[in-house]
Amino acid sequence: MALEITDANFDELVLKADKPVLVDFWAEWCGPCRMVGPVVEELANDFNGKAVVGKVNVDHNSEISMKYGIRNIPALLIFKNGEIVDKQIGAVPKSVLTEKLNKQLA
Repeated sequence: MALEITDANFDELVLKADKPVLVDFWAEWCGPCRMVGPVVEELANDFNGKAVVGKVNVDHNSEISMKYGIRNIPALLIFKNGEIVDKQIGAVPKSVLTEKLNKQLA
């Protein structure tokens, strides 16, 4: 299951993680976000133990959203060693996100 990432736990769960981290910035009112949501949950299961997968509700966590300049959602950022190494804006097939995550595991 994808972790709930907040302004309060972002540094601990994302920036200090020892694995690649996929962060899904989303909101309940966002149609494309609802399409990506189940894919993110599947990725959390597929990459369990290999990568961290989490979700940030932009309506409840404006600090992180502003820090990373999130203006369009869904926005999926991949972090490695505390740095953004890849990103995807908008809904995409699971295969695209799987490929991006696998690249960070290599």
